[in-house]
Amino acid sequence: MTTQLGKPDAAADTLTGGPRRRRVGAGARRGAPLPLLLPALAGLAFLLLPLIALLVRAPWRSLPEQLTSPEVWQALQLSLFTATAATAVSLVLGVPLAWLLARTDFPGRGFVRALVTLPLVLPPVVGGVALLLALGRNGVVGQWLDSWFGITLPFTTAGVVVAEAFVAMPFLVISVEGTLRSADPRYEEAAATLGASRFTAFRRVTLPLIAPGIAAGSVLAWARALGEFGATITFAGNFPGRTQTMPLAVYLALQSDPAAAIALSLVLLIVSIAVLAGLRDRWMTAAS
Repeated sequence: MTTQLGKPDAAADTLTGGPRRRRVGAGARRGAPLPLLLPALAGLAFLLLPLIALLVRAPWRSLPEQLTSPEVWQALQLSLFTATAATAVSLVLGVPLAWLLARTDFPGRGFVRALVTLPLVLPPVVGGVALLLALGRNGVVGQWLDSWFGITLPFTTAGVVVAEAFVAMPFLVISVEGTLRSADPRYEEAAATLGASRFTAFRRVTLPLIAPGIAAGSVLAWARALGEFGATITFAGNFPGRTQTMPLAVYLALQSDPAAAIALSLVLLIVSIAVLAGLRDRWMTAAS
């Protein structure tokens, strides 16, 4: 933006972010200084080298045979089922929880948000122990489930779903809450002025608005559930056909059949790459 004399208007450029933004962007892209470039390359190599080693050492010739073996196929089917079920549980419980954190004010909301995100930083084995103490046969809640309804969760397929949902649901809650906070609440207010209840406004207005965030959170939760190890083996055990998911099968096969462990690891790597590819547009949009 220029004045009538043709000189740049500094105040206007500051407000609009015009030439100044272009100058900063051009300077930032000139080249990286060596003290930053070397650690950056070392960090990139540190992250990529194990994945490259996995691809180099993969038994490509026997890979179809490894992946079609009964043990591997059984673990793959169980993993897909439990991860999908855990994602469904996360959706049913996590979307209302995210709405509560984003759209309502109540005492201790920050503390509740911290508790919701705690499984993200909690060691998975500790999460498994906590689930045992809460839902085990002698647990705080599990003893009543067992005596009143005959429901036993540990060391069952349902226990795998519970363990995976425990570690995966925070990913969905964070994603949906962020989407809710960025969504314009005036649409919900307009629906309320037209006589819609708060639940009707959520179902007919809010859900379509936050659908991309729900989809992204569901994919992240599903991928996290698929790769869960510590809480699963602690709470549900490692029984083939019942609780042995793919990460547990990798750990077991590594001791007796490294080729099968590498084949299973490749499947998990492909799933992770697919998740990144599916979410790249959302991340690029957020970055821009």
